[in-house]
Amino acid sequence: MASYFEYLRYMFLRVLEHIGTFFYKAIVSPWTDLPKNFGVYNDLMGSHYASFGPVGWIFWVIFLLLFIGLIAGLLFLIVIFFRKYVRFVKKELDKEELRRQVERLNYELYQAVQEKDKILNLKIGYMGLRSPDQVDLDQESKEVVEEVSSRFPKLIHVDNKYRGTNNDIPFRPNLTLEELCNAFRNFAASQLKLYYREDVIKQLFAGMAASKLIILEGISGTGKTSLAFALGKFFKFDSAIIPVQPSWKDRSELLGYYNEFTKKFNETEFLRALYTTTYRQDMDIIVLDEMNLARIEYYFAEFLSIMEMRDPNDWVVDLIPATMSNDPVNLKEGKLLIPQNVMFFGTANNDDSTFTISDKVYDRAVSIFFDDKGRPFDAPQQEAMSIPYSQIRKLYDEAIAQYPISKDMSAKFEQLDNFVIKKFKLAFGNRILKQLDTFIPVYVGCGGKEVDGYDFIFTNKVLKKFESLNIAFLKDELKELDAQLDKMYGKGNFKMAHAYIESLIKNN
Repeated sequence: MASYFEYLRYMFLRVLEHIGTFFYKAIVSPWTDLPKNFGVYNDLMGSHYASFGPVGWIFWVIFLLLFIGLIAGLLFLIVIFFRKYVRFVKKELDKEELRRQVERLNYELYQAVQEKDKILNLKIGYMGLRSPDQVDLDQESKEVVEEVSSRFPKLIHVDNKYRGTNNDIPFRPNLTLEELCNAFRNFAASQLKLYYREDVIKQLFAGMAASKLIILEGISGTGKTSLAFALGKFFKFDSAIIPVQPSWKDRSELLGYYNEFTKKFNETEFLRALYTTTYRQDMDIIVLDEMNLARIEYYFAEFLSIMEMRDPNDWVVDLIPATMSNDPVNLKEGKLLIPQNVMFFGTANNDDSTFTISDKVYDRAVSIFFDDKGRPFDAPQQEAMSIPYSQIRKLYDEAIAQYPISKDMSAKFEQLDNFVIKKFKLAFGNRILKQLDTFIPVYVGCGGKEVDGYDFIFTNKVLKKFESLNIAFLKDELKELDAQLDKMYGKGNFKMAHAYIESLIKNN
């Protein structure tokens, strides 16, 4: 038995050796003699050129030119062959793409025919007598007819779902912003086992008062998407999570487009979620998950512009030019008014697979950075809460009136602005100052300190812009800025800004 295994081992080694030898001779060996060949050519030339004579040299030059021409011709033929091969492969790929397009169109035609058959069958059913126990069924059939015959079946389905329902939500008595923040934090911990720091929750609610776009960024696995998910659960209406694709380039990826072939509007989940908010009274969350897989300023450009308009009645997106009688109820003249109770959240990972978020986006949004997982803590049991958005807006307005920005802090921030302009040639901009007027009072209303609110805005709105500068040549200026913050606001304050400046100096 041992002899057999010894034989098997040697047999296996010899097979591997012979396979290796075969590939060596087939691939490597033909090239090993190439230097020797040139040596032979050189030896031949050396032994004969002395006796060439004038005529021999002339013929040698002619031969050399012909030889070079032959080599060039062969290379030219190889290039031509390669180009034709590439064109052939491209044609085949184009044919394959065309075949897929034809299959897709055939499928869409099949779907259209199926919808037409449904409508015909339902119409035939209406021609017969109806018994009392068929009334509910007939109502359901009418809704099916409405959906399949409309250009917007998903939106019509939303209309049917909310038709005749009472969506009013009563105010919760004696609710404050600080209680709202604590309730959400305790709900996430007790019900979902998601743990967030108090300052993060205060930044979140103050950020939602200052901007309709909240960016949750940081390393993967720190609870960015979970925060938006938990907020939807807390308000008793699940957040709509829309995965962003790297191929997104324009608004049609978000809102869809009208298909001239099927005569239907290709509705997206984003459009359905956005349309649903027109029926609701609570705060609704739409999440663009991993939003910087594509360029935000491309596919979200229209919304960035709309949210700059002062009058909410101008927050309108055009979906389709011509209107029809069976279009969705809340679609007016082919346009959809974005309701004020909707909040857009975007999660963003900071790695090599994503695009850098531009200043245009940062200026219009409020960004919250996650650098670690939340630490577990004991939280009292907290149930979800139904709160109308109008009450949350009222709490924001009351905080703005009750906790206006102090003149002293405003003067210091203006002084800080002048320092940054002088040393780094960067200015805050009117958008940041406008957001300050809302963010700071609401942050204080949530139980935070005014100086911490300024720290958050300065770090996330101003210091982020420093990443575009050549930090290696500005380390002395950064140290001056670090000292200036202590001088203006006192040691122990502006912790986020100090940490950010330290990381800029350390990493450059």
